[in-house]
Amino acid sequence: MNLRALKYFVSLAELRHFSRAAEACFVSQPTLSTQIRKLEEELGVQLVERAPRKVMLTPIGEEVASRARSVLRDLDQITNLARRAHNPGSGLLRLGIFPTLAPYLLPHVVPLIRERYPQLKLQLYEEKTADILAMLEQGKLDAGLMAEPIEDSNLESCPLFEETFVVAMPDAHPMSHKESISMDDLRGQELLLLEDGHCLRDQALEVCQLAGAREKVDFHATSMETLRQMVAAEVGITLLPSLAIKPPIPLTTNLTLKRFAGNPPKRRIAMYWRKSFALKEFLEELSVCFQTIPRELLSP
Repeated sequence: MNLRALKYFVSLAELRHFSRAAEACFVSQPTLSTQIRKLEEELGVQLVERAPRKVMLTPIGEEVASRARSVLRDLDQITNLARRAHNPGSGLLRLGIFPTLAPYLLPHVVPLIRERYPQLKLQLYEEKTADILAMLEQGKLDAGLMAEPIEDSNLESCPLFEETFVVAMPDAHPMSHKESISMDDLRGQELLLLEDGHCLRDQALEVCQLAGAREKVDFHATSMETLRQMVAAEVGITLLPSLAIKPPIPLTTNLTLKRFAGNPPKRRIAMYWRKSFALKEFLEELSVCFQTIPRELLSP
């Protein structure tokens, strides 16, 4: 059994398509197919059900794929550990970050990371929280930035910062004259929210529940920018995190932003990684780059 065959098989298990798996592994389809057949012969079991236009794994194939991912993940950690024995800030780091945070946070922290770790190759993946968790489990990511809480006994975390929410509304909205918004002001209001799968949607729903507001059920946005433009088009009001309203994000016409009075709702951002990850100390060191983000960016 060789590691190349395991890599080919894991790629096929994830893509369920021989041509796409071969392309992802930078080999020809016959080469990939031959290696997987040799793996089946060596193990003495059928791993793949081959049918026209359809690839399925056998039950034992699913289990072998899961174990193979673990083997490849451990090998990757061994390689990284050896490479960084003398310089932890060198080499590749794969970091996941969710879409309602990535474009607003990264301009403020990436320059600092480049300055402190000039030899670090930072590979960023903008994915929803569920996908980041899956990629961490599969070893496709080294760490992920996600909103707390995340309940996963296989992960460790380091808190980074808290970010305050503001209320976004059209300029002519009845609440636009207020200096600040209370939770009672939201009672009975309809809020525009993101579609399922975005953690910001879950956070906004919590605020709705606390304030007695409700979501606008006939509209679900696919991105933060869609939310912003729909508010400007006077479709409704919404909640935006503070980083999403700070430079270099341009101002939007017909959009009024109001802070919350008293103790405003917030989201807490943390860095997560597998407990078995070999470079825990470096991730804790790297987290300082996120923790030192200017406080004025995190509140209106």
